[in-house]
Amino acid sequence: MTQRPQEQLSTLRALARLIPFARPVLPRLAAGFASALGAAIVSLVIPIVLQITVDGPIAQANIALIIWASLGVLALGVLEALFVFLRRAFVLTPATGVEFEIRQQFYRRLQRLPVAFHDRWQSGQLLSRMMQDINLVRRWLAFGSILLVVNLMTVLIGAVLLFNWHWALGTTFLVVSVPLWYFGFRFERQYGRLARLSQDQAGDLATAVEESVHGIRVLKAFGRGPHALRKFTRQVESLRATELGKAREVGTLWFWLEVVPMVAFALCLLVGILLASSGQLSVGELFAFFTMATALRWPLESLGFLFSFLIDTRTATDRIFEVLDEENTIVDPETPSTVADPRGRLVFRGARFRYQDAPATERDLLDGIDLELEPGETMALVGLTGSGKTTLTTLPGRLYDVTGGSVEIDGVDVRDLRLDELRRHIAMAFEDATLFSASVRENVLLGRDDLDVRSPEAEAVLAEALEIAQAQFAYDLPQGVDTTVGEEGLSLSGGQRQRLALARAVAAAPSVLVLDDPLSALDVETEAKVEAALRRVLATTTALIVAHRPSTVALADRVAVLEDGRITAVGTHSDLLRDSEHYRFVISSLEIESEQRREASDDDHRYDETGPIDLSESEVRA
Repeated sequence: MTQRPQEQLSTLRALARLIPFARPVLPRLAAGFASALGAAIVSLVIPIVLQITVDGPIAQANIALIIWASLGVLALGVLEALFVFLRRAFVLTPATGVEFEIRQQFYRRLQRLPVAFHDRWQSGQLLSRMMQDINLVRRWLAFGSILLVVNLMTVLIGAVLLFNWHWALGTTFLVVSVPLWYFGFRFERQYGRLARLSQDQAGDLATAVEESVHGIRVLKAFGRGPHALRKFTRQVESLRATELGKAREVGTLWFWLEVVPMVAFALCLLVGILLASSGQLSVGELFAFFTMATALRWPLESLGFLFSFLIDTRTATDRIFEVLDEENTIVDPETPSTVADPRGRLVFRGARFRYQDAPATERDLLDGIDLELEPGETMALVGLTGSGKTTLTTLPGRLYDVTGGSVEIDGVDVRDLRLDELRRHIAMAFEDATLFSASVRENVLLGRDDLDVRSPEAEAVLAEALEIAQAQFAYDLPQGVDTTVGEEGLSLSGGQRQRLALARAVAAAPSVLVLDDPLSALDVETEAKVEAALRRVLATTTALIVAHRPSTVALADRVAVLEDGRITAVGTHSDLLRDSEHYRFVISSLEIESEQRREASDDDHRYDETGPIDLSESEVRA
């Protein structure tokens, strides 16, 4: 995974970036903070009441006043509990609202970032940020941030009150506690590094699990399960070592947070006894002092946990904003144009493209493409492996932007159109067909947001698209077209997935259809049926088809030959066979490749083309 360098922000500045998300609920969070502070103040008042009780009613043996003092302490305890309840009531719901907003914006950002971003980032890293890190931020806002500030204030106020009884006691307690600040500073540096490493390793681990689950058929087929397990074990061991390092840092801090207050108590007890014996301190004041010191023990001890929580949250915030701050290079223009009369004329004018990580010494992958497709024309694109065919098909829909030249649709540069308008005019079907964990109906009608998927019009569009793609097998699934296919459609065969993806592109009713070898997984008979049905669609739709089979070339009105990143010949199939030696070589290569694919699909044909795969309903939904 490649990450863009980040400015190193202080912890407070990094966490301050969450304020825009928290601003709508700041009043509720402030009320929660006030409630927590109220509970802390009440806990500090109790020692003062006890001092008055010891030096007054108890010293005077006044039973009535002792009872009233006891009731007063009880009332303060109930009030403290009430404040704790109010703190939770005020902050829990708003914090989940902030989590919702961050998660929504994060997902929206993932959808809008270009394909180049997703090429660089592991899906597991994005998943861990979406789930684990955002959840951590929510818990910090609802719990950690409030308690850290309140407990720090409690310690400071308590220290001032300790001086109120006697300066020697307060000074002793404060001086002995100074080492805690050193260990806290050291902890922040060490733990911060480990926290970031741990969260990144967790993201890598999520990626490994995802890849293993998606590739389980390959691992089983090649017997590589033990190898994958060994690799996974190494990653788990690395994460375990990092987590142990974190635990050691937290344990060291907790040790000092336990030891230092105990040493302070012991020294204060010695000083207090000396002061009390000399008459400089009353028994009630000494009792109140240690009651106060005991009340401060939890705030002091909690600082270790809260500081580690703070650093974890800061790291999570950095990881979230690494994605939110990522530059989006494919955006709507400031002053968008529009296609007034969509006809489907597609033109490449000197189009150039190179990937961001390509060495500077290499020439552009697409090195000046000049190609014109007239409205309703079907153009086949052929070339050897690595010539840039698939990359070329990504440019009209702006999955990638050209790095030179332009791509135009009906005379308008595609970069001058709003993305939603552009992608209404252009639909794509990829060789690697991807379906979503949704019904067949929802998958096929994915590009028709103008239709209610249950409307009669949608039913007609669905039926026509399935017929053209020869995907009527969908009606024979357990719930017909309402059957939920498995994750990425893996409960279906490759040919079935490819035909549903083709049906999805056809159902979008675009003016330009871009097909990247959409029939590669089909057997000869089914391919012929699909091609025959496609001719009806292509008669009125401009189409750019990447051809890996000679039969696909037959669909085209003209053929463009891509060689070394340039279009070297355009013409009819017969003309190119006569005039282009490179075209003859490419076609002969396609024939060999087509024969190999046909042989490989023979076994699949038995399961794919005689009807739906024999899966139970539960297996289809799995």
